[in-house]
Amino acid sequence: MYKDFFGLSELPFTIVPSSRYIFLSARHREAMNHLQAGLGGGGGFALLTGEVGTGKTTVSKVMLTQLEDNVKTGLLLNPTYSGSDLLEAICDEFSIEYQESASLKQLTQAIYLYLLENHGQGLQTLLLIDEAQHLSAAVLEQLRLLTNLESESQKLLKVLLIGQPELQYKLQTEELRQLAQRITGRYHLLPLSTQEVAQYIQFRVKVAGGSYDMFSAKAVKKIAKQTYGVPRLINLVCDKCLLYAYYGGEPMVSGAIAAKACEDVMTFQRPTSTQLANGLVRMGSQQTHAGLQHQGFQLAAKSKKPWLSYSISLILGVAVAVSAWLYAPQLLNKATGLTSKIALSNQSSTQQKNNQTDPVISTNTEQVEQLISPYIQLSHNPISAMQSLFSLWGYQVDSSDANCDQAVRADLYCYQSKGSLNDLAVINRPAMLTLQANYRTYFAILYRVNKSQSELLLADKRVRVPNQWLAKNWNGEYQLLWHSKMADQTLKINDRGSNVTQLNNELSQVLGDSLSQTSVFDQRVKSKVEAFQMWQGINVDGIAGKKTLMLLDSYSNTNAPQLLVSPTKAVSPKIGSES
Repeated sequence: MYKDFFGLSELPFTIVPSSRYIFLSARHREAMNHLQAGLGGGGGFALLTGEVGTGKTTVSKVMLTQLEDNVKTGLLLNPTYSGSDLLEAICDEFSIEYQESASLKQLTQAIYLYLLENHGQGLQTLLLIDEAQHLSAAVLEQLRLLTNLESESQKLLKVLLIGQPELQYKLQTEELRQLAQRITGRYHLLPLSTQEVAQYIQFRVKVAGGSYDMFSAKAVKKIAKQTYGVPRLINLVCDKCLLYAYYGGEPMVSGAIAAKACEDVMTFQRPTSTQLANGLVRMGSQQTHAGLQHQGFQLAAKSKKPWLSYSISLILGVAVAVSAWLYAPQLLNKATGLTSKIALSNQSSTQQKNNQTDPVISTNTEQVEQLISPYIQLSHNPISAMQSLFSLWGYQVDSSDANCDQAVRADLYCYQSKGSLNDLAVINRPAMLTLQANYRTYFAILYRVNKSQSELLLADKRVRVPNQWLAKNWNGEYQLLWHSKMADQTLKINDRGSNVTQLNNELSQVLGDSLSQTSVFDQRVKSKVEAFQMWQGINVDGIAGKKTLMLLDSYSNTNAPQLLVSPTKAVSPKIGSES
C-alpha cells in the first residue's frame, strides 16, 4: 500500500525470511565464529540459543551457505520426536534407506553405515536441529549416542542444536551432563543494540529500493526501546510505522508515529495483567521493562507515563513492591544468609573477612589495571572463584564440590547466562564473571554494584573498579547461585500442592495483591505469574519456570546475599598501596 509512496520496489519489513534481507550484526558474526570454531576440529556438538525472534535461524542459514563442499548437511525443524522418530527423521533428511517399522538398533545401524561411507569419501556430516528445546532428555541422549562413532581425529556426525534459552537449562540437568560436556561451541544470541537497530532499519530500507533515511533518530530510538532490539518485532513495528506515515502523507517516520506504531504492535505482543486477571480491560501502550532504580543505578528502560488502563489494585501493588525493593536494602545491611538452610556462622565470618579488606579504589582505568594486575594473575581458576561464591552463601566447600552439580546438595541452584550489569542488578545476587586480560580468561565475583562502580572479589581481595572498566573487560558471561524451596519445580496451570501455595503467597507479597490461600494453580495464580513476568520484561507464558522463580526469589528472599546492599564505607588507599 505504501510502497509507491516511498519509492520502494518491495516491502522492506515483511517477516517472511529472505536471503536478500539477512542482516548480520556484530553479534550474529560473533555467533557464527563461535559455532564454526566449536564444530571445527574434533568437536561433536555446538549450541546456539536466544530468545524468540533474535535471529537464530538466520545465523544457521548463513552458516550453511559458508560451509565447504565436503560437508553434507541435514536440517530438522520443530522437532517433537520420540527416540525412533528422531532416527527416522535423520534417515529421511539424509535419504538413508530403512525398513518400515525398523527398530532403534536397525535405524542406528543404518545411520552409522551412512556416516562411515561419508567419512570414507572425505565427507563431513552435519545435522542442524532447530527448536531443540522441544526435544526430551531421552531423545537428546539418543542423539549423543549417535555421535559416539568417531575416527582418530574427529566425530563422524556433528550436531548444531538451536533453541530458546530453556534449552540451556535442560542441558544443565544431571541426566544430560554427558551431552553438556561434549558441547565444544556455545553462543547465546542477544537482541540488537540501539545502534544496530538503526543499521538494521537502514539496511532493509536500502535493499527494498529506498533512497533516503525514512526513520528519524527519535523514531529509531523509540523502536529500539519498545521492541527490545528483537528483529522480528522491529519488522512488525517498522511496517506499521510506514503505513501510518503513508496515511498522514509524511515522507519520514517521526517519533510520534513510531510511538503510535509501537503502541499498536506491542500491545498484542504481551498480554496485560488486567486482561489476564479478568479478560475485560485492555491496557495502554507504554509496555516496557520495569523501570526500577536503586541508589541511582538504572536497571531498565522506564516508561514516561503510567500504563493507561492498568487496574488500580495492581498499580498500588507494584508501587509497594518497588518501594520495598528500593528501600529495604538500607534496612537489611547486615550479614546475609538463609536462616533455615545456610550455616550462618560460616557466612558471618566470611562477610567479616571481606569487610576487613578495604577495596582498592580508583576512577582511572590505567590505575585500575596496575592495581589489580597481581590479583588477576591469581584468578585464572574458575573453581577457586566458585568457592568464593559458595562462601558468600555461608558454605566452605572443597574444590571437588565447587560446581553446579554439587550446589543442589546445599539446596542452591545455578543459573548461567550472558547479559549486562543491568540484568545482574535485577537478579540482585552475587555472580561469577568471566573476564579477559592479555588474551587470557580469568574469573571474579561481582560482590556489589552501584551506578558508577562495582566491587569484585579477586583472589580473596575486595576490589572496587569503575563500571566502564568492567564493561571493557567482561564478555557478559556470568554464573550465579540462588535458593528457593521451589527451585527444582516448574509450576503451571492445574498443578497442586504446597509449592503452589508458596508461589501464590510470594507473588501476592511482591505484587501487593490481597492474599488468598490456595493450593491449586488456577487462572488467578496464572494471572499473577503473567503479571510478574510482564513486570520483569521476560517471556510471558504463565508458567513459573526457573527464571521466573529466580527473579521472584530476588524480591521475596531478603536473607540471601545481595548485590545492591550499600557497601561499607572504605578509605581510599594510595595508588600502589594496599590496606
